[in-house]
Amino acid sequence: MRRLPLRSLAVLAALGSLALAGCGTQSGGTGERTAGAPGADRTIRAQQVMRLTEVHEQTGMTLLEGPTFGADGGLFVVDVTAPEGEPKVMRVDVRKKTKRAVHTDGRGAYTSAQFSPYDGRLYLTDFAHGEIVSLDADGGDLRTFFSGEVDGAPMNPDDLAFDQDGNLYVSDSRGLTEGKALGRVVRIDRDGEEATVLADGLAATNGVSFDAEYRGLWFSELTENRVSYLPVGAKGGVTARHTAIRVDGGIAQTDSIAVDADGNLYQALHGRPAMVVYDRHGERLATVEVPARAAEGLESATNVAITPGGTKAYMTVSGPAGGYLYTFDALAKGTRQSNGG
Repeated sequence: MRRLPLRSLAVLAALGSLALAGCGTQSGGTGERTAGAPGADRTIRAQQVMRLTEVHEQTGMTLLEGPTFGADGGLFVVDVTAPEGEPKVMRVDVRKKTKRAVHTDGRGAYTSAQFSPYDGRLYLTDFAHGEIVSLDADGGDLRTFFSGEVDGAPMNPDDLAFDQDGNLYVSDSRGLTEGKALGRVVRIDRDGEEATVLADGLAATNGVSFDAEYRGLWFSELTENRVSYLPVGAKGGVTARHTAIRVDGGIAQTDSIAVDADGNLYQALHGRPAMVVYDRHGERLATVEVPARAAEGLESATNVAITPGGTKAYMTVSGPAGGYLYTFDALAKGTRQSNGG
């Protein structure tokens, strides 16, 4: 997800939603190897599909996140700051350019969405209450999948990814509001019974996604503007992580991550309506941008979903002008790891 400004965090706290984490501010989207890097000057212009939301009077903002395709081809999107009575989860028909409400409630502040390969349900991270909940594809049968402490500390779950067996890997942005490196990557088994900390001491953990081969996790740290790689074994065991990419974002910060079939990383930027694309070796390939004439009032591109088996990508973009879907042609085909998170 992305990180919200202090004013927005205060508003959400007053609403009982606490502070949301995970986006950033503005970004130039330049990798650690900028000078002469292949694709360093390549720009992909995204095109507007439709506006999904307007700024909510109760919360003073709108923030779209977690785009993910369902089995029926519908694109599901969450609005992090939607108040009770407004859609917190919506389904978009990108061909007809229509939307419909899927779920709302008076409590959750949902920052990501993913369908489980194990039970087919839609899982949402509730940043404010440290919970993960699930719904059926029609938005009914709300269940609390996981809540409580992990290793003695509550979570602020931001984004999530599933392995092929349906176990969850969560970016825990704990410590964001205190400005302390207390973030974690947490594995929760598919039954919700056991939670294990795979990495800790992180600076506002945000995006998380498996690589194309499910051998390891990419994850971003919001307040350090870096992407790390964490090898993950078949049973969830890990070896030492390492910094893989440093994003020179200017006033922007690293938000969510998606990965395409070729293993390319799409690093979302909060603070600039853009994404930066890297290959698995950390070489910058391109920057995806909202055209300047349309960018006024848009502050963040939080996440992306690439059509499964296709290359049409849909990016969630938000700001004072509202919440929008933009589209562009991805560099490779979409897979499960190309769907939000």
